[in-house]
Amino acid sequence: MRRYQAELPTSVLAGADVALVGLFSAKDKEFLAKLDVLADAVESHGGRVVSRHVQRRGVSHGGAARMAVSFSRRTLLSPGKAGEIAQACRAADVDVAVFVNPLTDHQRAVLGRLFGCIVISGEDLPVPGR
Repeated sequence: MRRYQAELPTSVLAGADVALVGLFSAKDKEFLAKLDVLADAVESHGGRVVSRHVQRRGVSHGGAARMAVSFSRRTLLSPGKAGEIAQACRAADVDVAVFVNPLTDHQRAVLGRLFGCIVISGEDLPVPGR
């Protein structure tokens, strides 16, 4: 798989309204702190966080064992959550959605069409000063 970061212009977040998105285990008590770290990274690149969206994966009925498997290979999220975030992104005229989780190129493309904005992972953010 090619690295998306090499294609990401360093200015993609400059002046952009950004939605943060993350898929977390219900056991993960640090999910808000992880979103805060991502928000700091976005703001260091000139973006403005306008919304945060969290998909929690339950621990009942084997949910913890399935955490490594996304709800959907196309979107990483459940269909309902993906639709909810898409509606929120379009309503807020979001420029970029940044996921806490790693994304494939295919997921970025599908989510970008669904959300109506650029979709990246926090892993794709260029290191400031490079």
